[in-house]
Amino acid sequence: MEPKKNPKADLRKNSVLFFQIGLILILLLTYVTIEWKTYDRTAIDLGQLNVDDDLDDEIPITELNTPPPPPPPPPPPAPEIIEVVEDEEEIEETIIESTETDSDEKIVEVEEVEVIEEEEEIADVPFAVIENVPIFPGCEGETNNNARKACMSEKVSKLVNKKFNTELGSDLGLSGINRIFVSFKIDKNGNITNIRSRAPHPRLATEAERVINLLPTMTPGKQRGKAVGVLYSLPITFKVED
Repeated sequence: MEPKKNPKADLRKNSVLFFQIGLILILLLTYVTIEWKTYDRTAIDLGQLNVDDDLDDEIPITELNTPPPPPPPPPPPAPEIIEVVEDEEEIEETIIESTETDSDEKIVEVEEVEVIEEEEEIADVPFAVIENVPIFPGCEGETNNNARKACMSEKVSKLVNKKFNTELGSDLGLSGINRIFVSFKIDKNGNITNIRSRAPHPRLATEAERVINLLPTMTPGKQRGKAVGVLYSLPITFKVED
């Protein structure tokens, strides 16, 4: 019996080659499909650049205001004309009189000129820095400045504590601790002047000034050996019992 197929016609011989060619074609088709791009025609701006509008705009001409040139400088002054005098012309000479006295004139004797020295005006000096403090009556026995200061402060405090009306605080409805600040001047004659006060109530200030006016006349303080005004400050404190 004869075979139906030709033994030479064996398709399995080139199956591997056909498989490789088919695989390459499929890969090539896949690559082309992935890389394929499409564009929307409406999104493409095909407009042309219009340059005519820009060329038609008129460029403004800027005018520069140039300042006028400065005025020319004034002409130089005319040179001074020097007049030449000839030797033959007479010139008037200026005669300078002599200041020497004539021997026949009497010399007036000058009397002695008295030089009046003006006294140096020294301003008021605070009590804390005065060279020689004012002496309160009763403090004459103190020998140095510090002792006289302490004596005067003690005498002033005693007089204020004795004469000040402390019941005035309760009458005014005040309570607690009240402070009054008083300042005055002991002038060149030892008198009390320029009394000033500051208090929580006007009546307290008036009472403090009344008490300071009771201070006696003192021996005035001295600065550089001259009597001067001395400024004194005194704080007054009292407590009103509730």
